[in-house]
Amino acid sequence: MRKNYFVKLLRYMKNVYHIDHGLSRLTDRRVSPKYKTPQVILITLLAFQLRIKSMKELKYILKENEFRSLFSSGTQLPQIDTIIDTLKSVDTIGLKSILKHIVRRHSNDGPGI
Repeated sequence: MRKNYFVKLLRYMKNVYHIDHGLSRLTDRRVSPKYKTPQVILITLLAFQLRIKSMKELKYILKENEFRSLFSSGTQLPQIDTIIDTLKSVDTIGLKSILKHIVRRHSNDGPGI
């Protein structure tokens, strides 16, 4: 049931807030990264929404493949070190732009999340 919740949450974020479009424009300062910035940030965003309390807990969830159903088969998920490195170097202006879009969208629709 929990994995089904992940899929529904991701679908909602894509359909209502078009989060995939905003994430696709994000960049970071890593050189020749193995994992794309949007993929890493999406995992981090889900971790916040699911109230994962620490990077240690996120590491365990990744190890248990709890996010596997969110990505196409054959997609490798990043390790916790990659997530931390990406968060250290991500384009914060791009993140702020995504957040502004979400807030504007939510305030135009009224209460409802």
